Amino acid sequence: MKRRYIKTLLGCGLTALLLLVLPLNSVANRSDAAKKETVYQMYTEYQKDFPDVADISPQQAISLQEQDAVVFIDIRKPDEMAVSTLPGAVTKKEFLLNRDRYTGKTAVAYCTISYRSGVFAKDMATAGIDIVNLRGGILAWTLEGGAVYDDQGRPTRRVHVYGEKWDYPPEGWESVKFSRWEQLF
Repeated sequence: MKRRYIKTLLGCGLTALLLLVLPLNSVANRSDAAKKETVYQMYTEYQKDFPDVADISPQQAISLQEQDAVVFIDIRKPDEMAVSTLPGAVTKKEFLLNRDRYTGKTAVAYCTISYRSGVFAKDMATAGIDIVNLRGGILAWTLEGGAVYDDQGRPTRRVHVYGEKWDYPPEGWESVKFSRWEQLF
């Protein structure tokens, strides 16, 4: 009986040690393809809250950006925007105050995974303002090869992922996230 108890304790201790040393299914060990799949699945679930909002793929948005035919509207908090933004992105306040400046361009809203921006686009539609949502947000954009820029306008390989649940940056990129407390405010 004593021998069985010792084996059980050793087994539990070894299991605990392995869990600390070798994280199971950690994001760091997932391929970019697996991360993309997760991001798009999450977005599909979120989309149920704004089913009538048109969206655009990162590839389509990149094409519009290359043609200078898009204005990106960053719906995120200032701390998130300070880490990185899409090319030439404006805040929602700036967009709404200067809508005439963007006439003729496709208005594309985004956030981390495009939940907040989907809600924003839905709200804007009720006010008669057409905005499309970036499918999968800044996460999908970076996973699809889109460039982002820091608050000084320099290319960066850092992306604010909001929180642990959305920690899916491309391989070789640094993710920045809010603590659970910061996510509340």
